[in-house]
Amino acid sequence: MATVFRSKLLISKLPPRLLLSRFLSNGSSNSDSAIGFIGLGNMGSPMAKNLIKSGHEIIIYDASRDVMDDLKQNGAETAQSPAEVASRSNRIITMLPSSPNVLEVYSGESGILKEVQENSLLVDCSTIDPAIAKDMSELASGKKAMYLDSPVSGGITAAAAGTLTFMVGGQSEGFKQAEQILQHMGKNVIHTGAVGTGQAAKICNNMLLAVSMIGTSEAMNLGMSLGLDAKMIAKIINSSSGRCWSSELYNPCPGVVEGVPSNNDYQGGFMSALMAKDLGLAQNASTSTKTATPMGSLAHQIFRIMCNKGYGQLDFGSVFKFLQDEGSK
Repeated sequence: MATVFRSKLLISKLPPRLLLSRFLSNGSSNSDSAIGFIGLGNMGSPMAKNLIKSGHEIIIYDASRDVMDDLKQNGAETAQSPAEVASRSNRIITMLPSSPNVLEVYSGESGILKEVQENSLLVDCSTIDPAIAKDMSELASGKKAMYLDSPVSGGITAAAAGTLTFMVGGQSEGFKQAEQILQHMGKNVIHTGAVGTGQAAKICNNMLLAVSMIGTSEAMNLGMSLGLDAKMIAKIINSSSGRCWSSELYNPCPGVVEGVPSNNDYQGGFMSALMAKDLGLAQNASTSTKTATPMGSLAHQIFRIMCNKGYGQLDFGSVFKFLQDEGSK
């Protein structure tokens, strides 16, 4: 009977898996088919929408009711806590701002691990301390579940387009399962090794990104101060040895690249406060491994100063504006 129903539903314009699951369950989600998604911010929301577009049924939770209502309009089902998500799904994606948020969502009073099902797959896309990722893996293992750390790169544009890069740390078996889900949200899904190595790769990448963004901002600002046109400077950089992602695709100077936060008063995007957090993680790793990262250290100081001066909630490309403001004093 289910096969007959499935063949009829496939002709619908709505995702067939979503329709079939709802028909058979009469509105209640099946843990074997539904994917839980917790954390629906600037990155999590478009990622969740891409799962829906690919035909997956998802059960969502976020501290913001408005965000959940928006995803509900797109076909998602809602839960009242991370624990409820875990009770209704055995495959869960989390995308959270920081280590304390991850600790609360996983091991808090209403956390995932309170109701997690045996053999559940927990994929954390947050950027956190590698040590916290290892701790979460041990706690999940104690509940007979599998935790993977899977931070992402590409920003909000890639999140919306479904072209993110996932850096996945964890067991090979878990990676193979996670890859089937992550491929609907990204174009590169890379197994980095054991739990924690995904975070290690991410903080190295973000440290370089911060240094690159500061360098791009300095070059653009200096060129403009010397009387050069901003678009011309960017064109030269992007066709020369200074070419980089920060200049070519995410230029921090307003009016150079369309559709990026610098053209929207640095609203949206990747907040400077989060970049400062990630740079702090990189510096912790630098200290613990006795690795010299002088540029990373300086970038950390710059973004901390920016946060103290009111730039924390702005996109990290606002370092361009910060440098202009500082230079005018």
